[in-house]
Amino acid sequence: MTTRARMHTANRALISSRTFTPALAGAVLVALAASSAVAQAPSPTSSCSLVQAGRLLDRPGHAPRGASTVLVCNGHIEAVRDGFVEASAFANGANATAVDLRDRFVLPGLIDSHVHLTSDKAGVEGQLEGISKGVADHAYEAAVNARKTLGAGFTTVRNLGDEDGVTLALRDAVAAGKLPGPRIIDAGVAISATAGHMDPTLGFRDELHDAIDVHGNTCDGADACRKAVRRQVARGVDVIKIATTGGVNSRIGAGLGQQMFDDEARAIVETAHLYKKKVAVHAHGADGIALALRAGADSIEHGTLMDDADIKLLRQTGAYYVPTLSTVNGYKERLAKNPDAYTGEVREKIEWRIGITGKALERAVPAGVKIAFGTDAGVSLHGRNADEFELMVAHGMTPATAIAAATVNAADLLGLADQVGSLDVGKRADLIAVSGDPLSDVTVLKRVEFVMKDGRVEKDVRAGNGGAVAR
Repeated sequence: MTTRARMHTANRALISSRTFTPALAGAVLVALAASSAVAQAPSPTSSCSLVQAGRLLDRPGHAPRGASTVLVCNGHIEAVRDGFVEASAFANGANATAVDLRDRFVLPGLIDSHVHLTSDKAGVEGQLEGISKGVADHAYEAAVNARKTLGAGFTTVRNLGDEDGVTLALRDAVAAGKLPGPRIIDAGVAISATAGHMDPTLGFRDELHDAIDVHGNTCDGADACRKAVRRQVARGVDVIKIATTGGVNSRIGAGLGQQMFDDEARAIVETAHLYKKKVAVHAHGADGIALALRAGADSIEHGTLMDDADIKLLRQTGAYYVPTLSTVNGYKERLAKNPDAYTGEVREKIEWRIGITGKALERAVPAGVKIAFGTDAGVSLHGRNADEFELMVAHGMTPATAIAAATVNAADLLGLADQVGSLDVGKRADLIAVSGDPLSDVTVLKRVEFVMKDGRVEKDVRAGNGGAVAR
């Protein structure tokens, strides 16, 4: 029996057995969807492209260059030269495909450090979807949202939690070139204490809890929390996500303060770091932020109520702050459509969050806290990730520092600084182009016209190009 035949027989046996779980079903469906797309997707580039840019921000945080030429070969940056240089000037440029962006502003592909690709439903609608939609639905939804995100100019994302392993499978399908999407750094299932923000049973009747709580992501006590981390590591995650405080969307009136003990948070972070995994921490209340930073967290997500002590800890530890201001857009838009989109204590927390959003960023910026771009897309709409830039600038950042947060800073946070975030020689050829100058008007990043990822054109909707999307 051949290896392929053995695998086929084993797969059939597995599918017919009782161990065929919903999560496995999702992975199979993603694979099937990917296989149908292979014929349409071009193979990874093995040639060169010559990108001529009117202006080039090759290293965010530094001044942009004027007219420039970027040689891309085999998915990486081969050379960057001043002026519009002809292909013949490069040793590898003889057969390079010309990409004329001489009237566009070119910059590195953007990075969103906080997304949830499997859905953009929330409130009562999201709760209903959680029990009415299956793994297959989430798999296809994630694939659609990944494509929207890539089309918006975000070539890398950090997915901070789903329930079914869908984005782990999507991560691998995108990396293999089977599906279009951003590069994905994935956290698997986020970890919290029982009754904490990521406890999936919140808001459901007691008799449903056993059917809902099947992911092993809640922990109580240091040993259980170590086990919860190891369970995610065993699934192949890239990063660990935890909650040390309550959440705005938690269906429980337990507030937004600390909801995890010191020994639990420390056990999670120490175990994650043992396996060389960074830890992203959902935290609103000042006490839960301090708890996470004392434990060694690598980033604080939201950080809504950070105080002076938290800011001091952020600077001392070098952890990143990911503001996720775009959540308010999602809240406002849903409430405008349906005033009953959120009920009870959730509605009260949302109204509070709308009023206070941006205040923490206004304190963090002048204090010199390291900031990485993140939207919490899923709470806000996928494909609208660049809305975050406008909010960051409104609350204390400049266009230049906001762009740096979405490129070099985010790349550093994700552990990808040697691959993405700038257009240096040897790095992956992820770049986007816009009309206008994002350093003077950051809102032009909402209208990305050209996207290249790993040297392959993924989107080109410039006038004269037929409004074509590569795939």
